[in-house]
Amino acid sequence: MKVKMLSYTDLDTPIHRLTGATKLLFFVLWSVSAMITYDTRVLVVMLLFSLFVFKISRVPFQQYAFVLYFILIFFVLNHLAIFLFSPLEGVSIYGTRHDIFHIAGRYTVTWEQLFYQLNIALKYAVVIPMALLFLLTTDPSEFAASLNRIGVNYRIAYSVSLALRYIPDIQRDYENISFSAQARGIDTSRKEKLPTRLKNIAAILFPLILTSVERIDKISTAMELRGFGRGSRRTWYSLRPFTKSDYIALALIILIAAASAVITFYDGSRFYNIFVE
Repeated sequence: MKVKMLSYTDLDTPIHRLTGATKLLFFVLWSVSAMITYDTRVLVVMLLFSLFVFKISRVPFQQYAFVLYFILIFFVLNHLAIFLFSPLEGVSIYGTRHDIFHIAGRYTVTWEQLFYQLNIALKYAVVIPMALLFLLTTDPSEFAASLNRIGVNYRIAYSVSLALRYIPDIQRDYENISFSAQARGIDTSRKEKLPTRLKNIAAILFPLILTSVERIDKISTAMELRGFGRGSRRTWYSLRPFTKSDYIALALIILIAAASAVITFYDGSRFYNIFVE
């Protein structure tokens, strides 16, 4: 059985058994804590914890491999952009300067800049696994119910649920159109050179967009005929009550967020400085 990318798989793990509301609140507090702190010690501990949680979730690598590679490309581009536009940002933040080697003009590689960009990299590494984990272990219908439970309008929540449910459909449509194109001699496999493959893939995207628009129109019409959105509230079939595991998870993330805030700001700055003499 082929694994679909970014699709929910119902597994019996401690992560999957948590309610969608718990995972949503956990992810929000986790992301806020990671974005606020520049304390390397906090980020390293959070990274190890996120990798441990990701491992016990038993999510197949094929489900997020393409997205992970895609994120890594932007990760590298972001670090290059940081250095190109602000090569001495670390020097400005930490107040010292230790040169490693000079490149040209104002571009000098310093230990302060490397340490600053290391913290940026850790932020990515801390948040991305939890973001993927949240998407891959939460049923779309339960996710919509969770959003509505924390105050999001049910129309918006249901739209998000439909978008998540539509990911496997887009993949299936892409595969069907790709197979049809290959039958007509349009090859998108690795046998072709990269420029040719990109050109052939672009030829597939147009019918894929038309198919997607047609499906969206059908869904919108069906929901309108059934009176969706007329009421101010709605009930959710997939809504689950909190269990002991949910309360433990919420208590854990509150403890992590509080500890992160205390360690980060105990000296009045959110930047952990290893260059203090």
